[in-house]
Amino acid sequence: MQNKKNNNNDENNFFNKNPLITFAIFSVVIILLFKALIGDSGSSDAIVAGNKKVKQISYSELKSLIDSKDVKKVEIGQTYIKAFGADNMTLYTTRIVPGDTKLTEALEKQSIEYTGFSETNWFTEMFGWLFPFLIIIAIWMFFAGRMQKSMGSGILGMGGSKKMINSEKPKTKFDDVAGVEEAKEEVQEIVDFLKYPGRYVEIGAKIPKGVLLVGSPGTGKTLLAKAVAGEADVPFFSVSGSSFIEMFVGVGAARVRDLFEQAKKDAPSIIFIDEIDAIGKSRAAGANMGGNDEREQTLNQLLAEMDGFGTDTPIIILAATNRPEILDQALLRPGRFDRQVLVDKPDYEGRIKILKVHVKGVKMDADVDLEEVARLTAGLAGADLANIVNEAALLAGRKNQKSVTQKDLYESVERALAGLSKKSRRINPKEKKIVAYHESGHALMAETTTGAKKVSKVSIVPRGLAALGYTLNTPEENKFMMQKHELWAEVDVLLGGRAAEEVFIGEISTGAGNDLERATDIIKSMVQTYGMSDVAGLMVLEKSRQSFLSGGGMQSTREYSDKMAENMDEFIKTSLQERYKSVVERLKEYSEAIEEMVKLLYKKENITGEEVRNIIIDFEKANNIESKVNIVINDIEEELKVDARMAQEEGDEKKPKKDKEEPDEE
Repeated sequence: MQNKKNNNNDENNFFNKNPLITFAIFSVVIILLFKALIGDSGSSDAIVAGNKKVKQISYSELKSLIDSKDVKKVEIGQTYIKAFGADNMTLYTTRIVPGDTKLTEALEKQSIEYTGFSETNWFTEMFGWLFPFLIIIAIWMFFAGRMQKSMGSGILGMGGSKKMINSEKPKTKFDDVAGVEEAKEEVQEIVDFLKYPGRYVEIGAKIPKGVLLVGSPGTGKTLLAKAVAGEADVPFFSVSGSSFIEMFVGVGAARVRDLFEQAKKDAPSIIFIDEIDAIGKSRAAGANMGGNDEREQTLNQLLAEMDGFGTDTPIIILAATNRPEILDQALLRPGRFDRQVLVDKPDYEGRIKILKVHVKGVKMDADVDLEEVARLTAGLAGADLANIVNEAALLAGRKNQKSVTQKDLYESVERALAGLSKKSRRINPKEKKIVAYHESGHALMAETTTGAKKVSKVSIVPRGLAALGYTLNTPEENKFMMQKHELWAEVDVLLGGRAAEEVFIGEISTGAGNDLERATDIIKSMVQTYGMSDVAGLMVLEKSRQSFLSGGGMQSTREYSDKMAENMDEFIKTSLQERYKSVVERLKEYSEAIEEMVKLLYKKENITGEEVRNIIIDFEKANNIESKVNIVINDIEEELKVDARMAQEEGDEKKPKKDKEEPDEE
């Protein structure tokens, strides 16, 4: 401990903190010493021979001695003059006066011998030539040393990785990671192996060397890796995949070796490589990777290092990526990253747990309902939920509140889903009317169409970059697939805005551009991918692969003829026209309900889903129409009951069963 303190003091002293000033002071001292030793008087005194007496005189005195012939010989240098006395016992020295050309005339007039001499010797001349080069070399070595200390070993720091590797012992535990229960179960045995490696070695078990964490951005892959190290209480070496890439070939490979050497010294330990796709991209996928490519050399070194330590070495390599489809197959083979753990976006229960984790340090109002917030945020990742809680806290602080309210959380959710509210964006009454009817059309179709997502909020307040209004729909929970009627319901809801403009305004606008695009994509997917039409039957027209970076969507490749494309275009066009006609008829049937919604929107600008449902139900009762809203609600409630019953059955299966011979307790 004392040595560490001394090292810290050495690193924090003035000379280490100010290297340029230190080097300048050092250079000035060396120059002054040089001048003092070989400077002004060194040249004149150094050549005095015998027992001659040296006397410093002025230039005028020297001229007087020449005129009186008290000197017999004069030697003239670059800056000094030496005059030998007539008594051969005295040597006079003085400085040359620049511009005086009469000295030699006086010497010739008195017939006194004179000659020139060099004030420097071979050592000073050589040092004068070498001194600038020595300064340059000293500067280069100085900065090279500083960079080497800060970046690690290697010339100018290249090849080292000490500063690029974040070495720590995380305090994060599994309790701090919520919403990824399956992933935590998968990595639990890694924690056990790092804590008790002898238990596994004794029975011959082989723990996977590498575990690949796969998932969308923001799902908590890095946090889960830290939690593994925190639970096992072992050193955690984290580094980004891009840190291995340099312009010089071989540097990345050297850094990989350095990383594994440090991990082996501190074993048991965990190595975590974030964004491993930066160095693990498939070598067969593109022609850009040549035989001497730096990325390929780094990947080869990583593969060699993973084969270089045995299965009994307590070192686990965790890596994270959101692009597993581009990784090299050599990385994914057994013995390397042979286990992939999916860190997926949380479900409803997972979002509640994540929100509870993030609200621990935030003062919450007593009326805050995290379950409602979790219901509104279906499809969002853990990082999004953390941002929602933080945004709500910022909103509360901006209003000078003592705690975060449910209203703040609702506003934060809307910011995350629809964008920032643009209250300063003034729209004219005509456009406001169009937006009100447009959003009312979406809301009515969502509430009266079986299979559609129910409405949470309708607003005509501009948000984001282009949205002049929006209808916020809450999807039913635990929906991992959609049936055919649900896809058609979503198309009907999207067409509701355009149809409302035609029915109630009498003219369509550009506001439905995005709605039509999304409706077209849904029908196209029904034909190309899901086999839900007679155009291609059960034939898949586009092969798709999962891509986490595209929001969980699919990357497709077209594999069909031009004739098939024509048939598909005709089907999409016909389907849109037919669905549009039915939507127009529905809006005409519920025209009075639409007018009530528009009036309420004009008055409040924001209305809740409950208010929308009450308007529709009141209209249906007044006109003796069978309630389509109740049908939709009943369908949702039935689905939730089925989900609850399945969850109960799963819970009963996990409970330990009693022995048949044991009598039941009363």
